[in-house]
Amino acid sequence: MSRRIVLQTMAAMALVVGSGAQVQAQNTVPANKVFRFVPHANLAVLDPIWTTAYVTRNHGYMIYDTLFSEDAKGKIQPQMVQSYSTSKDGKVWTFKLRNGLAFHDGKPVTSEDVAASLKRWSTRDTMGGVLFAFVDKLETPDANTFRMVLKEPCAIVLEALGKASSNVPFIMPARIATTPGTEQIKEHIGSGPFIFKADEFKPGSVAVYERNTKYVSRSEAPSGLAGGRPVNFDRVEWVIIRDPQTQFNAIVAGEVDMVEQPSFEQYETLKKTAGVRVDDFAPSGFQYIMRFNHIHPPFNNPKIRQAAMLAIGQQAFINTQVGVPELGRLCRSIYPCSSPFADQTNPGFTGVANPAKARELLKEAGYDGTPIVMMRPTDLSAITKLPLVAKQQLEAAGFKVDLQQMDWASLVARRAKKDPPNQGGWNMFFTTWGSGDIDSPLTSPMLNAKGATGWFGWQDEPRIEELKAKFARAHEGSEQKKIASEIQSVVFETASFVPLGEYRNPTVLRNNVSGLLQTPGIPVMWGLAKR
Repeated sequence: MSRRIVLQTMAAMALVVGSGAQVQAQNTVPANKVFRFVPHANLAVLDPIWTTAYVTRNHGYMIYDTLFSEDAKGKIQPQMVQSYSTSKDGKVWTFKLRNGLAFHDGKPVTSEDVAASLKRWSTRDTMGGVLFAFVDKLETPDANTFRMVLKEPCAIVLEALGKASSNVPFIMPARIATTPGTEQIKEHIGSGPFIFKADEFKPGSVAVYERNTKYVSRSEAPSGLAGGRPVNFDRVEWVIIRDPQTQFNAIVAGEVDMVEQPSFEQYETLKKTAGVRVDDFAPSGFQYIMRFNHIHPPFNNPKIRQAAMLAIGQQAFINTQVGVPELGRLCRSIYPCSSPFADQTNPGFTGVANPAKARELLKEAGYDGTPIVMMRPTDLSAITKLPLVAKQQLEAAGFKVDLQQMDWASLVARRAKKDPPNQGGWNMFFTTWGSGDIDSPLTSPMLNAKGATGWFGWQDEPRIEELKAKFARAHEGSEQKKIASEIQSVVFETASFVPLGEYRNPTVLRNNVSGLLQTPGIPVMWGLAKR
């Protein structure tokens, strides 16, 4: 990225700020107190409960706080919570909030805010929905105490409240959290370590955050997402750069401090480039998936979904999209192959393309040649080639494909629409999930199979919901593993979605940046420092 482009971007930001005095104040911030970060996608949607998009989740971690968090070992630790207790029968959980918690508007965080936030989250999140099926009521006996009364004991209370990724149970002011989960919130006020500068936000260009000087951090050392959240920057700027080569030029020139997901093609070059280093805050990796729209033709027909699944071969996706042997691998399980519930023995999905069998099933299903509206994001380098591979494989099996190109922000907005594909809707899209999001039937968004209120694609499959409830009641170990495999069998039987393989996507930072924390795939700005 040329110096001229950077100056233009900063000038645009200055125009948003307003007065000359404010602009000068920005310019006097020491260089090591400003951190410039290039996110993997444009930040267009700001509500981390309404969408599961990772860039929105990451924005959420900048400004919101959570009741519990996951440490570097995957253990759930208190965050906003000071202490908690459980009744002998396991049906009443009582939580006390830490002292000094306050929202960015100066108002204290209360138990009423917690209750409203959890209720809204439960209407959108897979695990939240399972938890709240056990909840009889939430009580708020005083401003710093909230109580969860269950209908029967539930083993996932802490795991749900400390859920690390989309959707995260972020705590918002009650007046904002009362917004229905089907609608996006209009104010973005949290109690986290950074304050979102709405007056400087320019979608497609820049998002700005300032250090929350009144944030009361925990005293423990940072560990994963848990512990203290020390902030060493007065200002963090998310600079939206969509072109991979421009991202490369910017990090090499020192115009930005971190690029979240450089393109795979640049991986080997970046490892040898002076002034930067390749690091990996998400070593557990990610999984690619192909998602169907279950409510519109032709994929409202399960046999046609099955035919599409048979047409798909994972190796072509890994070779084309990743292309770096050490970063990609095959995995026929809907759970990460490194996770306890991984199961690659299911005969319903081999991960090897079988176009001949797919053609037979298409003919049997009565496919009439209706074109598949396939959405392709042009500005998200980690997945932009997936639709091209799928188009080729599906057409080889007899499908007609209407490939429609758009930026990722437009895709995220469009996938929420239930309109027919020829009226602004869709039939198929591709995305990626961090391993921590899909290593359990209770966390995987694709397993939210509640029809109209489920995850995008809106599968209505009561068997999955019943098995998830059974899983939540089961003892750990072999019993849960058996149920997880049963859920996977239903997924492949009904072709809920298709796993396309696994990969890692290391980040790149300037050499003068230190303190990068390993998390479940979330780039956090606390703990970082810049010499």
